[in-house]
Amino acid sequence: MRRYIAHQLVQLVVVILGISILAFSILHVIGDPVTLLLPQNAGKEEYERYKHLMGLDQPVWVQYWKFASRAVQGDFGKSWYGNAPAFGLVIERMPPTIYLTLAGLGVALLIALPLGVIAALKRHSVIDTLCTLLAVAGQAMPIFWLGIMLIIIFAVRLRVLPASGYGTWQNFIMPAFCLGAFLAPLTMRLVRSGIIEVMSMEFIKTARAKGVGERMVILKHAFRNACIPVVTVLGLQFGQLLGGAFITETVFAWPGVATLTVDSIRNQDFPVVQCAVVLLALIIVFVNAIVDLVVGLIDPRIRAA
Repeated sequence: MRRYIAHQLVQLVVVILGISILAFSILHVIGDPVTLLLPQNAGKEEYERYKHLMGLDQPVWVQYWKFASRAVQGDFGKSWYGNAPAFGLVIERMPPTIYLTLAGLGVALLIALPLGVIAALKRHSVIDTLCTLLAVAGQAMPIFWLGIMLIIIFAVRLRVLPASGYGTWQNFIMPAFCLGAFLAPLTMRLVRSGIIEVMSMEFIKTARAKGVGERMVILKHAFRNACIPVVTVLGLQFGQLLGGAFITETVFAWPGVATLTVDSIRNQDFPVVQCAVVLLALIIVFVNAIVDLVVGLIDPRIRAA
């Protein structure tokens, strides 16, 4: 187990290093950031002064070292337009995005787990066919289209839910369902295929031969083993959920970090963009690291590999 954890930590360090290089590169691939800040009629002296203040007259490796050393302390500089610390702006908008992502994950599991189990136990039945069609339709449905349809039906026509805003449980319903519907189809199909595969294994037949009840066979043996690939995929899909939050927050005017990032990209406020990229990427990396450890605890074969 120690060797497994050490291997995961080495991978974690390498990934974090790659994230820092990617975030640092954002400021350099856009062209000359000094020209974005200065008016068009700015003189050469003013240009050189701003370039020196931003540290862009130093070698690239020196710039990267200063960026990384400050980023470790939570210092990504100040917003180019709000003159507020970029880290503070992103942290302030992070909770709504995390809450929405977790709510979407919860909705996805509430939909996918029971439907996946039922579809596996009723294999080749009408229920299985309907669940499969629902999964295919869910994977083909764009998030923005579903969000707009939900707003039209429940906010405009029925007027039972708010179309936008944040702060009450009613505000969570449509965005969370919209985001959860994005993940549920894949999870449901994984649960279905996993249970079908596990139910044909020898240890299931042995459990039945020992007189273990069918419900206990399904819940204790089949479902637990079928959830191992599901847990792994959920870690990978968490990043896609955060990506889906960019669309969902835009549709529902959700005041999260995704909306802040999109607005900062439009305004070319790159310190905020860099900070958001680093923090969101770190969240994804740590979630995947935790998932890997959980899978290793559930399945000893993973640790041995």
